[in-house]
Amino acid sequence: MRRRWVEICCRTLITSGFLLSSPARGLLLSLRSAPRRVLNTAGVCSSVTSSIFSSSSTSSIIMAEEAKKLAAYAAVDNHVQNNQVVGVGSGSTIVYAVDRLAERVRLEKLNIVCVPTSFQARQLVLQHGLPLSDLDRHPELDVAIDGADEVDAGLTLIKGGGGCLTQEKIVAACAKQFIVIADYRKDSAALGEQWKKGVPVEVIPMAYVPVSRRIARRFGGEAALRMAVSKAGPVVTDNGNFILDWKFEGAQNWKEVNMHIKMIPGVVETGLFVGMAERAYFGMEDGSVRVRDAPTN
Repeated sequence: MRRRWVEICCRTLITSGFLLSSPARGLLLSLRSAPRRVLNTAGVCSSVTSSIFSSSSTSSIIMAEEAKKLAAYAAVDNHVQNNQVVGVGSGSTIVYAVDRLAERVRLEKLNIVCVPTSFQARQLVLQHGLPLSDLDRHPELDVAIDGADEVDAGLTLIKGGGGCLTQEKIVAACAKQFIVIADYRKDSAALGEQWKKGVPVEVIPMAYVPVSRRIARRFGGEAALRMAVSKAGPVVTDNGNFILDWKFEGAQNWKEVNMHIKMIPGVVETGLFVGMAERAYFGMEDGSVRVRDAPTN
Protein backbone atom coordinates (compact mmCIF):
# COMPACT_ATOMS: atom_id res chain seq x y z
CA MET A 1 0.00 0.00 0.00
CA ARG A 2 2.77 2.43 0.91
CA ARG A 3 4.65 1.58 -2.25
CA ARG A 4 1.56 2.30 -4.37
CA TRP A 5 0.90 5.56 -2.51
CA VAL A 6 4.40 6.88 -3.18
CA GLU A 7 4.18 5.91 -6.84
CA ILE A 8 0.87 7.76 -7.22
CA CYS A 9 2.36 10.85 -5.55
CA CYS A 10 5.34 10.81 -7.89
CA ARG A 11 3.19 10.35 -10.97
CA THR A 12 0.90 13.22 -9.93
CA LEU A 13 3.82 15.57 -9.43
CA ILE A 14 5.31 14.66 -12.80
CA THR A 15 2.09 15.22 -14.73
CA SER A 16 1.50 18.48 -12.85
CA GLY A 17 4.86 19.79 -14.01
CA PHE A 18 6.36 20.09 -10.53
CA LEU A 19 8.67 17.06 -10.64
CA LEU A 20 11.40 18.59 -12.75
CA SER A 21 14.57 16.80 -11.72
CA SER A 22 15.84 13.58 -13.23
CA PRO A 23 16.63 12.03 -9.79
CA ALA A 24 12.98 12.28 -8.85
CA ARG A 25 11.89 10.70 -12.13
CA GLY A 26 14.42 7.97 -11.52
CA LEU A 27 12.79 7.29 -8.19
CA LEU A 28 9.50 6.46 -9.90
CA LEU A 29 11.25 4.06 -12.27
CA SER A 30 13.01 2.34 -9.38
CA LEU A 31 9.70 1.92 -7.60
CA ARG A 32 8.33 0.04 -10.59
CA SER A 33 11.29 -2.33 -10.82
CA ALA A 34 12.16 -2.82 -7.14
CA PRO A 35 11.20 -6.00 -5.22
CA ARG A 36 7.85 -5.76 -3.51
CA ARG A 37 8.64 -4.85 0.05
CA VAL A 38 7.44 -2.31 2.55
CA LEU A 39 9.03 1.05 1.80
CA ASN A 40 10.13 3.69 4.21
CA THR A 41 7.47 6.13 3.08
CA ALA A 42 8.75 9.06 5.08
CA GLY A 43 12.26 8.58 3.72
CA VAL A 44 11.08 8.30 0.13
CA CYS A 45 8.91 11.38 0.41
CA SER A 46 11.78 13.28 1.98
CA SER A 47 14.00 12.28 -0.94
CA VAL A 48 11.38 13.35 -3.47
CA THR A 49 10.72 16.64 -1.72
CA SER A 50 14.44 17.41 -1.53
CA SER A 51 14.82 16.56 -5.23
CA ILE A 52 11.93 18.80 -6.23
CA PHE A 53 12.51 21.86 -4.12
CA SER A 54 16.24 21.94 -3.44
CA SER A 55 16.72 24.09 -6.50
CA SER A 56 15.97 27.78 -5.97
CA SER A 57 14.98 28.03 -9.61
CA THR A 58 12.19 25.52 -9.10
CA SER A 59 10.74 27.40 -6.14
CA SER A 60 11.03 30.72 -7.99
CA ILE A 61 9.08 29.26 -10.92
CA ILE A 62 6.30 28.15 -8.58
CA MET A 63 6.30 31.58 -6.90
CA ALA A 64 6.12 33.36 -10.24
CA GLU A 65 3.19 31.20 -11.37
CA GLU A 66 1.28 32.00 -8.19
CA ALA A 67 2.04 35.71 -8.73
CA LYS A 68 0.63 35.51 -12.27
CA LYS A 69 -2.53 33.95 -10.90
CA LEU A 70 -2.95 36.67 -8.27
CA ALA A 71 -2.62 39.44 -10.86
CA ALA A 72 -4.97 37.75 -13.32
CA TYR A 73 -7.68 37.08 -10.74
CA ALA A 74 -7.52 40.67 -9.43
CA ALA A 75 -7.88 42.14 -12.92
CA VAL A 76 -10.79 39.90 -13.89
CA ASP A 77 -12.59 40.54 -10.60
CA ASN A 78 -12.16 44.32 -10.79
CA HIS A 79 -12.79 44.97 -14.47
CA VAL A 80 -15.10 42.32 -15.94
CA GLN A 81 -18.83 42.84 -15.47
CA ASN A 82 -22.02 41.31 -16.80
CA ASN A 83 -22.94 41.87 -20.47
CA GLN A 84 -19.44 42.87 -21.54
CA VAL A 85 -17.27 42.11 -24.55
CA VAL A 86 -13.84 41.10 -23.27
CA GLY A 87 -10.57 41.06 -25.19
CA VAL A 88 -8.51 38.01 -24.22
CA GLY A 89 -4.74 38.40 -24.51
CA SER A 90 -2.03 35.81 -25.09
CA GLY A 91 0.76 34.22 -23.08
CA SER A 92 1.24 32.33 -19.84
CA THR A 93 -0.42 34.83 -17.49
CA ILE A 94 -3.61 35.03 -19.53
CA VAL A 95 -4.23 31.34 -18.83
CA TYR A 96 -5.14 32.28 -15.26
CA ALA A 97 -7.35 35.15 -16.43
CA VAL A 98 -9.39 32.78 -18.62
CA ASP A 99 -9.61 30.32 -15.71
CA ARG A 100 -11.09 33.07 -13.57
CA LEU A 101 -13.43 34.25 -16.34
CA ALA A 102 -14.81 30.74 -16.71
CA GLU A 103 -15.17 30.40 -12.95
CA ARG A 104 -17.12 33.65 -12.67
CA VAL A 105 -19.34 32.74 -15.60
CA ARG A 106 -20.14 29.45 -13.89
CA LEU A 107 -20.69 30.86 -10.40
CA GLU A 108 -22.20 34.26 -11.18
CA LYS A 109 -23.93 33.41 -14.47
CA LEU A 110 -22.12 36.27 -16.19
CA ASN A 111 -23.06 36.97 -19.77
CA ILE A 112 -19.81 37.84 -21.58
CA VAL A 113 -18.33 37.49 -25.06
CA CYS A 114 -14.62 36.91 -25.63
CA VAL A 115 -12.52 38.27 -28.49
CA PRO A 116 -9.12 36.49 -28.64
CA THR A 117 -5.79 37.96 -29.71
CA SER A 118 -4.20 34.77 -31.04
CA PHE A 119 -4.68 31.10 -31.86
CA GLN A 120 -3.61 30.28 -28.29
CA ALA A 121 -6.19 32.66 -26.81
CA ARG A 122 -8.89 31.29 -29.09
CA GLN A 123 -8.15 27.73 -27.95
CA LEU A 124 -8.27 28.79 -24.30
CA VAL A 125 -11.67 30.40 -24.79
CA LEU A 126 -13.03 27.32 -26.54
CA GLN A 127 -11.58 24.89 -24.00
CA HIS A 128 -13.35 26.75 -21.19
CA GLY A 129 -16.64 26.83 -23.08
CA LEU A 130 -16.80 30.64 -23.17
CA PRO A 131 -18.66 32.50 -25.94
CA LEU A 132 -16.26 33.29 -28.78
CA SER A 133 -16.46 36.28 -31.10
CA ASP A 134 -14.25 38.52 -33.25
CA LEU A 135 -13.81 42.15 -34.23
CA ASP A 136 -16.12 41.76 -37.24
CA ARG A 137 -19.05 41.13 -34.92
CA HIS A 138 -17.80 43.12 -31.92
CA PRO A 139 -15.49 45.94 -33.11
CA GLU A 140 -15.82 47.76 -29.77
CA LEU A 141 -14.72 46.02 -26.58
CA ASP A 142 -15.49 46.98 -23.00
CA VAL A 143 -12.17 45.75 -21.65
CA ALA A 144 -9.07 43.93 -22.87
CA ILE A 145 -6.82 42.02 -20.47
CA ASP A 146 -3.35 40.96 -21.52
CA GLY A 147 0.10 40.20 -20.18
CA ALA A 148 3.41 41.92 -20.91
CA ASP A 149 7.08 41.05 -21.19
CA GLU A 150 8.03 44.23 -19.36
CA VAL A 151 6.24 47.26 -17.90
CA ASP A 152 8.00 50.52 -17.06
CA ALA A 153 7.07 53.18 -14.51
CA GLY A 154 4.84 55.00 -17.02
CA LEU A 155 3.04 51.82 -18.18
CA THR A 156 4.88 51.68 -21.48
CA LEU A 157 5.04 47.99 -22.40
CA ILE A 158 7.18 45.58 -24.34
CA LYS A 159 5.00 42.81 -25.72
CA GLY A 160 5.41 40.15 -28.37
CA GLY A 161 7.65 37.60 -26.71
CA GLY A 162 5.08 35.04 -27.80
CA GLY A 163 4.83 36.48 -31.31
CA CYS A 164 1.24 37.83 -31.08
CA LEU A 165 2.02 41.55 -30.86
CA THR A 166 0.03 42.76 -33.86
CA GLN A 167 -3.27 41.13 -32.94
CA GLU A 168 -2.72 42.01 -29.28
CA LYS A 169 -2.29 45.69 -30.16
CA ILE A 170 -5.34 45.70 -32.45
CA VAL A 171 -7.57 44.22 -29.75
CA ALA A 172 -6.17 46.52 -27.07
CA ALA A 173 -6.81 49.56 -29.27
CA CYS A 174 -10.45 48.51 -29.71
CA ALA A 175 -11.09 48.36 -25.96
CA LYS A 176 -12.41 51.10 -23.71
CA GLN A 177 -10.03 49.81 -21.03
CA PHE A 178 -6.74 48.01 -21.55
CA ILE A 179 -5.60 46.22 -18.40
CA VAL A 180 -2.18 44.57 -18.00
CA ILE A 181 -1.45 41.57 -15.79
CA ALA A 182 2.05 40.37 -14.89
CA ASP A 183 4.21 38.92 -12.15
CA TYR A 184 6.82 40.86 -10.18
CA ARG A 185 9.61 39.96 -12.63
CA LYS A 186 8.05 42.13 -15.36
CA ASP A 187 7.95 45.32 -13.29
CA SER A 188 10.75 47.75 -14.21
CA ALA A 189 11.59 51.38 -13.69
CA ALA A 190 12.72 51.55 -17.33
CA LEU A 191 12.38 49.19 -20.29
CA GLY A 192 15.34 46.89 -20.70
CA GLU A 193 15.97 46.63 -16.98
CA GLN A 194 14.45 43.14 -16.72
CA TRP A 195 13.61 42.08 -20.29
CA LYS A 196 16.82 41.41 -22.22
CA LYS A 197 15.41 39.94 -25.44
CA GLY A 198 14.65 43.25 -27.10
CA VAL A 199 11.61 44.84 -28.72
CA PRO A 200 9.75 42.55 -31.13
CA VAL A 201 8.94 43.98 -34.56
CA GLU A 202 6.64 42.07 -36.92
CA VAL A 203 7.76 42.43 -40.54
CA ILE A 204 6.76 41.28 -44.00
CA PRO A 205 9.17 38.37 -44.77
CA MET A 206 10.76 39.93 -47.85
CA ALA A 207 11.60 43.11 -45.89
CA TYR A 208 13.32 41.72 -42.81
CA VAL A 209 16.88 42.51 -43.93
CA PRO A 210 16.34 46.18 -44.95
CA VAL A 211 14.11 46.80 -41.92
CA SER A 212 16.74 45.32 -39.60
CA ARG A 213 19.44 47.55 -41.08
CA ARG A 214 17.36 50.71 -40.87
CA ILE A 215 16.46 50.15 -37.23
CA ALA A 216 20.09 49.55 -36.26
CA ARG A 217 21.29 52.52 -38.29
CA ARG A 218 18.74 54.90 -36.77
CA PHE A 219 18.64 53.73 -33.14
CA GLY A 220 21.72 51.53 -32.65
CA GLY A 221 21.71 48.04 -31.23
CA GLU A 222 20.88 44.97 -33.29
CA ALA A 223 17.62 43.73 -34.82
CA ALA A 224 17.93 39.97 -35.29
CA LEU A 225 15.54 37.59 -37.00
CA ARG A 226 13.83 35.40 -34.41
CA MET A 227 14.52 31.74 -35.13
CA ALA A 228 12.13 28.93 -34.26
CA VAL A 229 12.95 26.29 -31.66
CA SER A 230 10.92 23.28 -32.82
CA LYS A 231 11.09 23.92 -36.56
CA ALA A 232 13.81 24.81 -39.04
CA GLY A 233 13.97 28.46 -39.97
CA PRO A 234 12.40 31.58 -38.49
CA VAL A 235 9.36 32.03 -36.28
CA VAL A 236 6.23 32.68 -38.34
CA THR A 237 3.43 34.70 -36.74
CA ASP A 238 -0.30 33.96 -36.88
CA ASN A 239 -0.34 36.49 -39.72
CA GLY A 240 2.33 34.67 -41.74
CA ASN A 241 5.07 37.22 -41.03
CA PHE A 242 8.57 37.23 -39.46
CA ILE A 243 9.68 38.81 -36.20
CA LEU A 244 12.80 40.89 -35.56
CA ASP A 245 13.96 41.28 -31.97
CA TRP A 246 15.63 44.66 -31.61
CA LYS A 247 18.11 44.71 -28.72
CA PHE A 248 18.36 48.40 -28.01
CA GLU A 249 21.03 50.39 -26.21
CA GLY A 250 20.24 52.73 -23.34
CA ALA A 251 17.24 54.94 -22.68
CA GLN A 252 14.94 55.84 -25.56
CA ASN A 253 12.05 58.13 -26.31
CA TRP A 254 9.65 55.25 -26.82
CA LYS A 255 6.88 57.24 -28.45
CA GLU A 256 9.31 58.54 -31.06
CA VAL A 257 10.93 55.13 -31.55
CA ASN A 258 7.57 53.43 -32.02
CA MET A 259 6.38 55.97 -34.59
CA HIS A 260 9.66 55.92 -36.54
CA ILE A 261 9.89 52.12 -36.77
CA LYS A 262 6.24 51.83 -37.85
CA MET A 263 6.95 54.20 -40.76
CA ILE A 264 9.60 51.87 -42.23
CA PRO A 265 8.17 50.07 -45.29
CA GLY A 266 7.71 46.39 -44.49
CA VAL A 267 7.01 46.86 -40.79
CA VAL A 268 3.63 45.52 -39.74
CA GLU A 269 3.72 46.48 -36.04
CA THR A 270 6.03 46.92 -33.05
CA GLY A 271 5.86 45.37 -29.61
CA LEU A 272 5.96 48.82 -28.00
CA PHE A 273 2.64 49.69 -26.37
CA VAL A 274 2.92 53.41 -25.62
CA GLY A 275 0.10 55.26 -23.87
CA MET A 276 -2.30 52.33 -24.22
CA ALA A 277 -2.49 50.62 -20.81
CA GLU A 278 -4.79 52.15 -18.23
CA ARG A 279 -3.78 50.00 -15.27
CA ALA A 280 -1.34 47.20 -14.47
CA TYR A 281 -1.64 44.48 -11.83
CA PHE A 282 1.55 42.85 -10.57
CA GLY A 283 1.43 39.69 -8.49
CA MET A 284 4.18 40.02 -5.89
CA GLU A 285 6.46 37.53 -4.14
CA ASP A 286 4.78 38.08 -0.77
CA GLY A 287 1.32 37.19 -2.09
CA SER A 288 0.09 40.75 -2.50
CA VAL A 289 -0.98 42.51 -5.70
CA ARG A 290 0.57 45.83 -6.68
CA VAL A 291 -1.60 48.15 -8.78
CA ARG A 292 -0.18 50.89 -11.00
CA ASP A 293 -2.24 53.39 -12.96
CA ALA A 294 -1.08 55.21 -16.05
CA PRO A 295 0.23 58.72 -15.37
CA THR A 296 -2.21 61.53 -16.06
CA ASN A 297 -0.96 64.09 -18.55
